[in-house]
Amino acid sequence: MDQQPPPFFKRGPAPVALLSFYVALSLALLVVDARFQTLEVLRQALSMFTHPVQQLAHLPAQLLDNAGSYFASAARLQAENAELQRGRLEHVAALLRSQHVEAENERLRKLLGVKERQQVSGQVAQILYSARDPYARRVIIDKGQQDKVIAGQPVIDDLGIVGQVTRTFPFVAEVTLITDKEQAVPVQVVRTGLRSVVFGLGDGQLELRFMPVNADIQNGDLLVTSGLDGIFPAGFPVAKVVHIESDTAYSFARIFCVPTAAVEHFSEVMVLDPRPPVALPEELADEVATKDTKASARVVRAKKKRPKKD
Repeated sequence: MDQQPPPFFKRGPAPVALLSFYVALSLALLVVDARFQTLEVLRQALSMFTHPVQQLAHLPAQLLDNAGSYFASAARLQAENAELQRGRLEHVAALLRSQHVEAENERLRKLLGVKERQQVSGQVAQILYSARDPYARRVIIDKGQQDKVIAGQPVIDDLGIVGQVTRTFPFVAEVTLITDKEQAVPVQVVRTGLRSVVFGLGDGQLELRFMPVNADIQNGDLLVTSGLDGIFPAGFPVAKVVHIESDTAYSFARIFCVPTAAVEHFSEVMVLDPRPPVALPEELADEVATKDTKASARVVRAKKKRPKKD
C-alpha cells in the first residue's frame, strides 16, 4: 500500500504563484470589463443589495444634519417672527399716535373756530383727570392761577357749554360740569324764546325746571345760554330736550335734557375769559352815585353823633 503523507504536511501551490494568478486574473477582468462592460450587470445587481445597507449607514449622519438644520431654521424663523411682530407693533403705535394727533388737531381747530365765530376770547386747556369725588361731576384742567384762570370762568368745547371753573390752584383748576347737581345755567329755548334754568342731575342728564305744564316745549328743542347770569355768554348751545313729563296735578312739567357738548367724552376745552361788567346807563349811574353819596353822608353823621367813650 502506498503511504501518503498526512494532510497537514501536504504542500499546495506556492503563495507567490497564487498571488500572481489572482493578480493576473484581476487584470484580465479589468481589461475585459473596460472593453466589453461584461461586469456591469453584476455591479447593478450587487448595488441593489448594498444600497439599503449604505442608506442605513448614512442614516445617523443625515439625522444629525436634519436636526441641526431644523433647529437652526426654527431659531431663524423665531427671530424673524419677533422682528416682524416688533415692526408691526411699532407701525400700529405710530398709526395710533398719528390718529390721536389728527383727532386732537381737529378738536383744536373746532375750538378755535368757535372762538372766532362767537367772537369770544379764551385759552385752550387739557383735561388731566376727573375729581376724586364719585358723586360730583368735576374735572381738573392744566390751567391755573399762573395762567390767570379764576373761579367763575365758563368752559366750552366745540359743541357747547361744558361747565364752569369753581376752584383754582397755582397750576391747575377744577371745573364743575353742567351735569353736576350743584350746577345751574340760565337758558333760552331757541324755537320759542322761552327762558328758564337748566339744572344738572348728576347722572349725565339735565332738567329744565320752572316751566308750566302747558309751556310750548317739544322733544328736540335746543336750549342755549341766555346770558342773564353774567357768566355764560348768550347764544352758546347747552342741551337738547329728550323727554317731557306733563302732569296737570303739578304746576310745572318735568323736562329732561342731554347736554350738546361732549361733557363726559372730551380732552380739550376752552376756558373763556371773564365777561366784563356791563356799564349802566347814564341816568342809572347818576342815580346810583347819588344814593351812594347820601349813604356815605348818613354814615358820617352817625359817627359824629356817636358819644365818645371815656
